[in-house]
Amino acid sequence: MTPDTVTVPAGVPIRHPTHPGRFLDRHYLRPMALSQTKTAQLLGVSRRRVNELTQGQRAMSADTAIRCAVTFGVRADFWLALQANWDSFHAWRALRQRSLPL
Repeated sequence: MTPDTVTVPAGVPIRHPTHPGRFLDRHYLRPMALSQTKTAQLLGVSRRRVNELTQGQRAMSADTAIRCAVTFGVRADFWLALQANWDSFHAWRALRQRSLPL
């Protein structure tokens, strides 16, 4: 390995992962023809929270993951894993851009 070659740490996605909110929108809201307003009602959260999540501007919290698990029948850890992939990819990218010694 040359000095300017950096290996991506284990557990960090190599490719840009999908934000969990965008995944929710693309694979659940759109196919089920659910509006953000209806989704907010089903989840018991504000419409703003759903909007920010589906726009990729809000993280998938444990609370939201559990609500999605109950509402859509998908395990909470699935949603949290999507968020962890998103977070680790962007943290790694930020470290690389700052050229921190690794």
